[in-house]
Amino acid sequence: MKNELWRLSANELAALIRRREVSCREAMQGCLERHDAVNPRLNAVVDLHPEEALAEADAADQALARGDALGALHGVPITIKVNVDQRGFATTNGIVANKGLIATQDSPVVANLRRAGAVPLGRSNTPAFSMRWFTDNDLHGRTLNPHDAGLTPGGSSGGASSAVAAGIGPIAHGNDQGGSIRYPAYACGVYGLRPSVQRVPAFNPSATAERPPAFQITSVQGPLARSVADLRLAFEAMAARDPRDPTWAPAPFAGPTPTAPIRVGLCRRVPGFQADPAVVAALDQAARWLEAAGYRVEEVELPLFRDAHELWFNLTLNDTRLMMGETILRDGDAAIQRAYREMLACAKELDLRGYLEASASRMKIRRAWSALFQSHPLLLMPVSWRTPFAIDEDQRDSDTIHAIFEAQSPLLATAMLGTPGLSVPLPGKQPMGVQLMAEPFREDLCFAAAEAIERQAGPVRPVDPA
Repeated sequence: MKNELWRLSANELAALIRRREVSCREAMQGCLERHDAVNPRLNAVVDLHPEEALAEADAADQALARGDALGALHGVPITIKVNVDQRGFATTNGIVANKGLIATQDSPVVANLRRAGAVPLGRSNTPAFSMRWFTDNDLHGRTLNPHDAGLTPGGSSGGASSAVAAGIGPIAHGNDQGGSIRYPAYACGVYGLRPSVQRVPAFNPSATAERPPAFQITSVQGPLARSVADLRLAFEAMAARDPRDPTWAPAPFAGPTPTAPIRVGLCRRVPGFQADPAVVAALDQAARWLEAAGYRVEEVELPLFRDAHELWFNLTLNDTRLMMGETILRDGDAAIQRAYREMLACAKELDLRGYLEASASRMKIRRAWSALFQSHPLLLMPVSWRTPFAIDEDQRDSDTIHAIFEAQSPLLATAMLGTPGLSVPLPGKQPMGVQLMAEPFREDLCFAAAEAIERQAGPVRPVDPA
């Protein structure tokens, strides 16, 4: 019988392995066979050592036979993005110049996943420097969306989203500094969690310099999966303490339950930004499902939204220009250089005083959103104001590229807040979804609301590439 264990969720696989009804090797073999069947068309996984993956699965089977304590993900195959350290693999970040940068240690997020028992299957693709909402680079090539090869799979975790949507592992690792988990999940019709800042430890031992300040306050590590239950399982595994990240916060996974009915603030439009009718329709559908589940959904105005969107550009691009700009222009491929120059054009070049004033203004924005969360503990809003982009749309004329930046404002503005954001897929002819947000460290509220939508939307099944 053909091994179709790749169709199962992480929770289902882990349960079968614990009961010894399925071996870790069989689980890995199933996902490797699925990889061989679909990855040649998708190029989602770009660095694969199958014998090593099977050897790690065998070691997991041996631990089971010894009666060792098992983690929640014991024996479950996962993919790891090529921009974090995984021992024995190149941390390329999609850059030709990094193809020989072999990691000697696991990054904290990889180490945490291994401690939970997960077995890395392979490495997922990203654009050069992980700086586009499209996934293509001169080193690894282009990743395609399994739903539609003419649409972006998202970026920068486009390999992760394409892989998990197509069944190459039930869980994918990603990271999000300006939508790089949430947008790929949206584009490929899966779930993606941007955890709170400080929730999941981050560090690359191979790095020769620390991350710029704006990246430290916006960038997070997180999971993508085909179900909320798998997303929660992966998130809790990723979020264990690692002393290499001294900013990690020991926050509980659940907080007090708000008074029922929980009030959800619905944002359908923001003045100055154009919303695609399909995006508004998805929000309305999700709102109806939440109301049917007992939530009270009310339209709200998002405070200082334009300010937060512009602040992302001003802080992030000034940091990038000063600390990474020369490297991007030297080692980046033509696509990232084009996108980077257009990003720079959207940001004010700040002197020291301007940078300090911009950094200080972030507190005003966070305070305003904190007040909103007191009346509405959950927010329902777009992932993007537009349906998924066509391949390489950010390589066209400047007006088109800047329109993309405007469309992605729900991702960029919220990245400045330190809050969790969960991209929830909705059923339809093409990938579509919504974003749930809550206060910092209240991922539990996002999970509960996402589960309410999931019960109505139905399960996400692996996709055979179009």
